[in-house]
Amino acid sequence: MVTPIDPTVMVSALSRAGYGPRPGEAAEIAVRGFGAWVEQQLYPKDDPEVETRLTALRLRIKYGAAPDGAWAAVDEARPLDLLDRPMEALWPLADGKTKMNGAERHRPRDEVVAATLVRAVHSRWQLREVLAGFWHDHFNVDFFQSDTLATTLPVYDRAVIRPHCLGNFRKMLEAVATSTAMLLYLSNRSSRAGAANENYGRELFELHTLGRDAYLNDRYDRWRDVPGAKDGKPQGYIDQDVYEAARAFTGWTIEDGAGVDGKRRLPETGRFTYVESWHDGYQKRVLATEFAPFAAPQADGRQVLDLVAAHPATARHLSAKLVHRLVGEQPDKLVAAATAEWRKSADAPDQIARVVRLILLSPDFMAAKGRRLRRPLALAAAFARATGIDLAPSEGLVNAIAACGQRLFGWPTPTGLPDEDAAFLGTQAMRGRWALLLGLAENWWGTGLPAAPAALRGTPPTPHTAVAVWLEALGMADRPDVAMAVLTGLGWPPDQVLGLPAAPDTERKLARIAALCAMAPAFQGA
Repeated sequence: MVTPIDPTVMVSALSRAGYGPRPGEAAEIAVRGFGAWVEQQLYPKDDPEVETRLTALRLRIKYGAAPDGAWAAVDEARPLDLLDRPMEALWPLADGKTKMNGAERHRPRDEVVAATLVRAVHSRWQLREVLAGFWHDHFNVDFFQSDTLATTLPVYDRAVIRPHCLGNFRKMLEAVATSTAMLLYLSNRSSRAGAANENYGRELFELHTLGRDAYLNDRYDRWRDVPGAKDGKPQGYIDQDVYEAARAFTGWTIEDGAGVDGKRRLPETGRFTYVESWHDGYQKRVLATEFAPFAAPQADGRQVLDLVAAHPATARHLSAKLVHRLVGEQPDKLVAAATAEWRKSADAPDQIARVVRLILLSPDFMAAKGRRLRRPLALAAAFARATGIDLAPSEGLVNAIAACGQRLFGWPTPTGLPDEDAAFLGTQAMRGRWALLLGLAENWWGTGLPAAPAALRGTPPTPHTAVAVWLEALGMADRPDVAMAVLTGLGWPPDQVLGLPAAPDTERKLARIAALCAMAPAFQGA
């Protein structure tokens, strides 16, 4: 028999393992069992409702004619027809051979941003959406850095992040290493024997795997001095490991038309390729492991990926990050248990799912109500889901989320969007958060209107009943202090009728009350 869970606690759980419940969903899951919901979410299937929405969605694109006549003016609502295209079909937008407006070159990025908003609000696979965002942050690429990078986002999102976000980390690591997006962003595209580029190698150790805490060069500058190195089990990494790893990834590049030698040029597809003549084939040593010289194609780079993926520091680093994202703090016992599961499941195809299951079903997770601040995307999605907004993305909404501190797929450094609440609590950020909620409620950006719950439609609503109903829909039915604060702030007599049910002016008042309720600190957190 399933023990029912307090619905307000369930709202918090579903707001960290997803983007918040729809009306009535928290109570239903609380009764049938959170564990059953988690098990279903860990192994997502097709999402026909979202696919239907994405097929029907039209996104505006507008620009003027080129002064030299190279392109005509465009102002149209265009379908999302780039999301499923392979890299070779997208690359002509980036290769610079055809003159076109910049809006066409970054259109692939705009489509993924729109699809991300649709999925956050409407997908039944909420956990996958949260973890796709987590891994995009972890393996960050700034797709606003250039139009060329913007072109690669559909493939990065569709073929690299989403298929692996609940899968095996080692497989995900290689998918990232061979992605056009990462090869461009961290410059491995240009890494050659004799001039190895260290950008990717350093971030591989520091951000993607072992983490900064495992950087030991401040104490040791020779590999053999690192504790455990003589036994082939170094506790961390030093600069020598970065240099040698960079050599291991020479020749990992993309088909961009570059000359290979005096006679050959690479194709122009934008896809990953390996050029043997650009690879440094000589002996290497990474993490106290000797690499044989002149190994098989790509073997050096893959051996580096094997070593960093299997290192105990990687298990700790990634487990702690997942715990922090989902729980809001890092209880030592939970991090240790997640780390042990990470290592035990290293070869499992669902390694990440197993670790996430352990975290979500832990007492620490359910006890963490209100410990995480909703990031801007999560705040917008949670409000839309709770108030029944049939959200359609728009440029105005994207810009409003960016004004709160989260430019989707556009964090400017490899560290990714900060996971600390303080990054979103400045004065300007808070004003942006309140404006975001009010704008959604009042449909400033044409994204859709809230659907007032049935309890506000049968009889003429009053501020008192409106606040009570919205607080319940927003997961704050247990907060009379919030109700009192909103009613006081409204300044309207609590029992004065707001207007006729379903009348446009009444709907506007109800929507504004919903936004004011959501501005409360109790809804800002999860």
